[in-house]
Amino acid sequence: MTVGTFDGVHLGHRRVLEEIATRAAAYASCVWVDMEGSPYTQATLDLYERVHAAHANTGLCIQAYLRRTAADLEGLLAGAAGAPRLRLVKGAYAEPATLAFARKSEVDASYLSLADRMLEAAGGGGARLIFGTHDLGTIQRICERAAARGVARGAFEFQMLYGIQREEQVRLAAQGYPTRVLISYGPAWFPWYMRRLAERPANLGFVLRNAFRR
Repeated sequence: MTVGTFDGVHLGHRRVLEEIATRAAAYASCVWVDMEGSPYTQATLDLYERVHAAHANTGLCIQAYLRRTAADLEGLLAGAAGAPRLRLVKGAYAEPATLAFARKSEVDASYLSLADRMLEAAGGGGARLIFGTHDLGTIQRICERAAARGVARGAFEFQMLYGIQREEQVRLAAQGYPTRVLISYGPAWFPWYMRRLAERPANLGFVLRNAFRR
């Protein structure tokens, strides 16, 4: 792997992602770049934008709880690299209040505001937009706002983790909303899952509530 940076992007990471995207394209697949804690946000954005310019089958996760995300979204939608592929999540890392919204009500409001902007872009065509959430109220509002904007149900997608909100997954799919169920796999799945729980203790309560929901 080559060592060094180019405009803030680690050259080795860029070349690995480009190789993965090239191989994925042969199978008509998309490669999604996840988002970690705020120290890596700008580098991740830079990496995505550089790779997406040459590989349209790359997508990026953005986090609603970061205060900077509204501006980041505008930049991504107006980028010169073509129609973006974006996945909106609420965010699960413990961040200082200067960087992220602390209260759930603030995060929820930010998520819906960003979702509105994404639906506006979806109405214009081109962008592939995904909403990653298990919040039933948020899902309902997104569906309502999409209908009010005249955005077709097939123009965006919902994503949820395997085993959480199973009934909602089935309902959305039956109503014509593209719905994808995500599952972690491979030798690192358990450390990944435990790290997600450790990053935000509230996640554990959420998982337990859904595990025993009938």
